[in-house]
Amino acid sequence: MSRRGLLLFAALCVIWGIPYLLIRVAVRELSPAFLVFSRTAIGAVLLLPLAARRGELRVLLPAWRPVLLFTAAEIAVPWLLLSRAEERLSSSLTGLLIAAVPLVGAAATVVTRSAHRPEGRSWFGLLFGILGVAALVGLDFGRVGLVPLLEICVVVIGYTTGPMVLSRSLSELPSLGVIAASLTVTALIYAPVAALEVPAHVRVDVALSVAGLGVVCTALAFLLFFALIAEVGPVRATVITYVNPAVAAVLGVTLLGERFTAGMGVGFALVLAGSVLATGLRGPRETAAPIAEPLPS
Repeated sequence: MSRRGLLLFAALCVIWGIPYLLIRVAVRELSPAFLVFSRTAIGAVLLLPLAARRGELRVLLPAWRPVLLFTAAEIAVPWLLLSRAEERLSSSLTGLLIAAVPLVGAAATVVTRSAHRPEGRSWFGLLFGILGVAALVGLDFGRVGLVPLLEICVVVIGYTTGPMVLSRSLSELPSLGVIAASLTVTALIYAPVAALEVPAHVRVDVALSVAGLGVVCTALAFLLFFALIAEVGPVRATVITYVNPAVAAVLGVTLLGERFTAGMGVGFALVLAGSVLATGLRGPRETAAPIAEPLPS
């Protein structure tokens, strides 16, 4: 990997681990709907003019249905439920649970009978991953409510579905245009609800968290991710999935004083090992298959 690729990789490993911390801080004062609106509106304001200048918006019109499906699966629904879940879950535990996305992506290839479905050791990876998620939840069951857990499950499914829609129906379209349009549509959808939930007062740390989510973890993150893909390819770029949860856990424990329990330690180790094994998929001619990659949380 080139020096530029390493720098992009390191930057995204950190940037995509930060959102869980910022969301946890923001939802202490802001409603989930208002937070999603604020974040997507900031991202849209920054990315939409760039996409328009490159002529990457008009070409999306014939594919408006898959664009809307991608928007719902990857941004509009997951970001709301993620914010709702973090009203009751710690940012570190949330980040570790989201680490199950590659496992669900691998399992989805089995259900859809993909040419890149698991073979050999990949099945052991799925087993390890399932045990890891069970450890994350089971060993700390008293701290994990059923409702936020179900919300995270929907988030994981959405983060698995979004890249599939992107690769199957939108792969020929400009990525920046798709993301800019998705952020804009999401902001418009949540605008009426957000207008009714404008907070009377916002602390400085909350305002900075929202700004960080919109500018750094959304607009900048997407631009860096596209640059990373161009530099190292889509498959190698997905390795950041394995690092982000660890960053989220470290930030939550060190900056918010969250507890790092035995369940989190054992669970993450199993999920990480399972993800590495399960996503070491091989298709025809032994070429590596793309892995479902969650976009910035």
